[in-house]
Amino acid sequence: MRTLVVGDVHGCAAELRALVEKAGADRLILVGDLFAKGPDPLGVWRIIGAMKAEAVLGNHDAYMLDCWTRALSGEGRSPQDEAVRLLGEAEADVRAWLSELPLFLFVGSAVVVHAGIHPTLGVGGTRRVRAVNMRRFPAEEQTFWWERYKGERLVLYGHDAVRGLQDRRPYTLGLDTGCVYGGRLTGFLIEDDTLVSVPAEQVWSPV
Repeated sequence: MRTLVVGDVHGCAAELRALVEKAGADRLILVGDLFAKGPDPLGVWRIIGAMKAEAVLGNHDAYMLDCWTRALSGEGRSPQDEAVRLLGEAEADVRAWLSELPLFLFVGSAVVVHAGIHPTLGVGGTRRVRAVNMRRFPAEEQTFWWERYKGERLVLYGHDAVRGLQDRRPYTLGLDTGCVYGGRLTGFLIEDDTLVSVPAEQVWSPV
Protein backbone atom coordinates (compact mmCIF):
# COMPACT_ATOMS: atom_id res chain seq x y z
CA MET A 1 0.00 0.00 0.00
CA ARG A 2 1.27 3.45 -0.95
CA THR A 3 -0.88 6.14 0.68
CA LEU A 4 -0.59 9.63 -0.81
CA VAL A 5 -1.96 12.60 1.12
CA VAL A 6 -2.29 15.60 -1.21
CA GLY A 7 -2.53 19.32 -0.48
CA ASP A 8 -5.21 21.67 -1.80
CA VAL A 9 -6.10 20.56 -5.36
CA HIS A 10 -8.52 23.39 -6.27
CA GLY A 11 -9.68 21.82 -9.53
CA CYS A 12 -6.18 21.12 -10.90
CA ALA A 13 -6.93 17.68 -12.33
CA ALA A 14 -3.95 17.40 -14.68
CA GLU A 15 -1.51 18.10 -11.86
CA LEU A 16 -3.30 15.67 -9.54
CA ARG A 17 -3.13 12.96 -12.18
CA ALA A 18 0.60 13.62 -12.69
CA LEU A 19 1.29 13.58 -8.96
CA VAL A 20 -0.52 10.27 -8.40
CA GLU A 21 1.42 8.72 -11.28
CA LYS A 22 4.76 10.09 -10.07
CA ALA A 23 4.14 8.82 -6.54
CA GLY A 24 2.90 5.41 -7.64
CA ALA A 25 0.08 5.78 -5.15
CA ASP A 26 -2.75 3.29 -4.81
CA ARG A 27 -4.54 5.05 -1.94
CA LEU A 28 -5.37 8.75 -2.28
CA ILE A 29 -6.35 11.10 0.54
CA LEU A 30 -7.09 14.78 -0.15
CA VAL A 31 -6.89 17.55 2.46
CA GLY A 32 -9.90 19.47 1.10
CA ASP A 33 -10.50 22.46 -1.19
CA LEU A 34 -11.08 20.06 -4.04
CA PHE A 35 -12.99 21.77 -6.84
CA ALA A 36 -13.19 25.59 -6.63
CA LYS A 37 -10.91 28.10 -8.44
CA GLY A 38 -9.15 25.69 -10.83
CA PRO A 39 -9.82 24.67 -14.45
CA ASP A 40 -11.13 21.11 -14.19
CA PRO A 41 -13.25 20.21 -11.16
CA LEU A 42 -14.95 17.47 -13.18
CA GLY A 43 -11.57 15.90 -13.89
CA VAL A 44 -10.77 15.95 -10.17
CA TRP A 45 -14.10 14.26 -9.49
CA ARG A 46 -13.30 11.52 -12.01
CA ILE A 47 -9.93 10.86 -10.35
CA ILE A 48 -11.67 10.67 -6.98
CA GLY A 49 -14.08 8.11 -8.39
CA ALA A 50 -11.44 6.06 -10.18
CA MET A 51 -9.23 5.83 -7.08
CA LYS A 52 -12.03 5.73 -4.51
CA ALA A 53 -10.24 8.66 -2.93
CA GLU A 54 -10.90 9.81 0.60
CA ALA A 55 -10.97 13.44 1.72
CA VAL A 56 -11.68 15.84 4.55
CA LEU A 57 -13.84 18.92 4.23
CA GLY A 58 -12.11 22.17 3.30
CA ASN A 59 -13.37 25.73 3.64
CA HIS A 60 -14.02 26.03 -0.11
CA ASP A 61 -15.90 22.73 -0.07
CA ALA A 62 -18.03 24.14 2.75
CA TYR A 63 -18.62 27.28 0.65
CA MET A 64 -19.80 25.12 -2.23
CA LEU A 65 -22.27 23.34 0.02
CA ASP A 66 -23.53 26.74 1.21
CA CYS A 67 -23.82 27.83 -2.41
CA TRP A 68 -26.01 24.84 -3.21
CA THR A 69 -28.14 25.47 -0.12
CA ARG A 70 -28.76 29.07 -1.20
CA ALA A 71 -29.55 28.03 -4.76
CA LEU A 72 -32.02 25.38 -3.63
CA SER A 73 -33.75 27.94 -1.41
CA GLY A 74 -33.98 30.43 -4.28
CA GLU A 75 -31.42 32.89 -2.86
CA GLY A 76 -28.96 32.66 -5.74
CA ARG A 77 -25.40 31.39 -5.77
CA SER A 78 -21.97 32.55 -4.72
CA PRO A 79 -18.64 32.92 -6.57
CA GLN A 80 -18.31 29.14 -6.17
CA ASP A 81 -20.93 28.89 -8.95
CA GLU A 82 -18.25 28.51 -11.64
CA ALA A 83 -16.98 25.27 -10.11
CA VAL A 84 -20.57 24.07 -9.85
CA ARG A 85 -21.15 24.86 -13.52
CA LEU A 86 -18.03 22.99 -14.60
CA LEU A 87 -19.14 19.87 -12.71
CA GLY A 88 -22.09 19.58 -15.10
CA GLU A 89 -24.16 16.44 -14.66
CA ALA A 90 -21.94 15.31 -11.78
CA GLU A 91 -23.19 18.19 -9.62
CA ALA A 92 -25.70 16.17 -7.60
CA ASP A 93 -23.24 13.33 -6.95
CA VAL A 94 -20.52 15.76 -5.87
CA ARG A 95 -22.93 17.58 -3.58
CA ALA A 96 -23.97 14.35 -1.88
CA TRP A 97 -20.35 13.22 -1.52
CA LEU A 98 -19.15 16.54 -0.09
CA SER A 99 -21.99 16.61 2.41
CA GLU A 100 -20.69 13.36 3.93
CA LEU A 101 -17.02 14.33 4.23
CA PRO A 102 -15.51 14.16 7.71
CA LEU A 103 -13.42 16.89 9.32
CA PHE A 104 -10.66 14.42 10.25
CA LEU A 105 -9.23 11.19 8.89
CA PHE A 106 -6.89 8.99 10.91
CA VAL A 107 -4.18 7.20 8.92
CA GLY A 108 -1.80 5.15 11.05
CA SER A 109 -0.17 7.56 13.48
CA ALA A 110 -1.21 10.63 11.45
CA VAL A 111 -4.39 12.70 11.33
CA VAL A 112 -5.53 14.57 8.21
CA VAL A 113 -7.45 17.85 8.52
CA HIS A 114 -7.93 20.79 6.18
CA ALA A 115 -6.75 23.75 8.26
CA GLY A 116 -5.65 22.58 11.70
CA ILE A 117 -6.52 21.23 15.11
CA HIS A 118 -6.68 22.83 18.52
CA PRO A 119 -3.02 22.76 19.65
CA THR A 120 -3.75 21.80 23.25
CA LEU A 121 -7.17 20.11 23.16
CA GLY A 122 -6.48 18.06 20.03
CA VAL A 123 -9.08 16.62 17.67
CA GLY A 124 -11.71 16.22 20.36
CA GLY A 125 -11.52 19.91 21.21
CA THR A 126 -11.52 21.21 17.64
CA ARG A 127 -14.73 22.82 16.43
CA ARG A 128 -15.75 22.66 12.76
CA VAL A 129 -14.96 26.31 12.12
CA ARG A 130 -11.38 25.78 13.28
CA ALA A 131 -10.90 22.49 11.44
CA VAL A 132 -11.69 24.13 8.09
CA ASN A 133 -10.47 27.73 8.62
CA MET A 134 -7.86 28.05 11.36
CA ARG A 135 -4.41 29.50 10.78
CA ARG A 136 -3.58 31.63 13.80
CA PHE A 137 -4.23 30.49 17.36
CA PRO A 138 -5.65 32.20 19.25
CA ALA A 139 -7.23 34.07 16.33
CA GLU A 140 -6.41 37.51 17.75
CA GLU A 141 -2.70 36.74 18.19
CA GLN A 142 0.14 36.45 15.68
CA THR A 143 1.16 32.88 16.47
CA PHE A 144 0.05 29.96 14.30
CA TRP A 145 -1.60 26.84 15.70
CA TRP A 146 1.25 24.63 14.49
CA GLU A 147 3.77 26.64 16.51
CA ARG A 148 2.01 25.45 19.66
CA TYR A 149 1.08 21.89 18.68
CA LYS A 150 3.20 19.11 20.22
CA GLY A 151 0.76 16.19 20.05
CA GLU A 152 1.57 12.55 19.49
CA ARG A 153 -0.03 12.37 16.02
CA LEU A 154 1.52 13.92 12.93
CA VAL A 155 -1.01 16.45 11.61
CA LEU A 156 -1.23 16.62 7.79
CA TYR A 157 -3.03 19.74 6.61
CA GLY A 158 -3.38 22.35 3.83
CA HIS A 159 -5.14 25.74 3.69
CA ASP A 160 -2.04 27.96 3.77
CA ALA A 161 -0.66 28.55 0.28
CA VAL A 162 0.86 31.89 1.36
CA ARG A 163 3.34 30.12 3.64
CA GLY A 164 3.77 27.15 1.31
CA LEU A 165 5.28 23.87 2.45
CA GLN A 166 5.54 23.81 6.25
CA ASP A 167 7.57 20.77 7.27
CA ARG A 168 7.62 20.56 11.04
CA ARG A 169 7.73 16.81 11.40
CA PRO A 170 7.19 14.86 13.61
CA TYR A 171 4.40 17.23 14.70
CA THR A 172 2.88 18.90 11.63
CA LEU A 173 3.24 18.96 7.84
CA GLY A 174 1.51 21.64 5.76
CA LEU A 175 1.00 20.52 2.15
CA ASP A 176 -0.61 23.51 0.42
CA THR A 177 1.98 24.76 -2.04
CA GLY A 178 -0.37 26.87 -4.17
CA CYS A 179 -0.81 24.78 -7.29
CA VAL A 180 -3.84 26.77 -8.48
CA TYR A 181 -1.82 29.98 -8.10
CA GLY A 182 1.00 28.68 -10.28
CA GLY A 183 3.01 26.94 -7.55
CA ARG A 184 3.19 23.19 -7.08
CA LEU A 185 0.91 20.33 -6.06
CA THR A 186 2.51 18.48 -3.15
CA GLY A 187 1.79 15.14 -1.54
CA PHE A 188 3.18 13.02 1.26
CA LEU A 189 3.70 9.27 0.95
CA ILE A 190 2.94 8.07 4.45
CA GLU A 191 4.58 4.64 4.33
CA ASP A 192 7.77 6.08 2.81
CA ASP A 193 7.80 9.28 4.90
CA THR A 194 8.54 11.08 1.62
CA LEU A 195 7.38 14.30 -0.02
CA VAL A 196 6.60 14.39 -3.74
CA SER A 197 5.41 17.26 -5.92
CA VAL A 198 4.74 18.41 -9.48
CA PRO A 199 4.68 21.97 -10.89
CA ALA A 200 1.48 23.73 -11.88
CA GLU A 201 0.87 23.79 -15.63
CA GLN A 202 0.13 27.52 -15.34
CA VAL A 203 -1.39 30.14 -13.06
CA TRP A 204 -5.04 29.11 -12.90
CA SER A 205 -6.22 31.72 -10.41
CA PRO A 206 -4.58 35.00 -9.32
CA VAL A 207 -6.03 34.79 -5.79
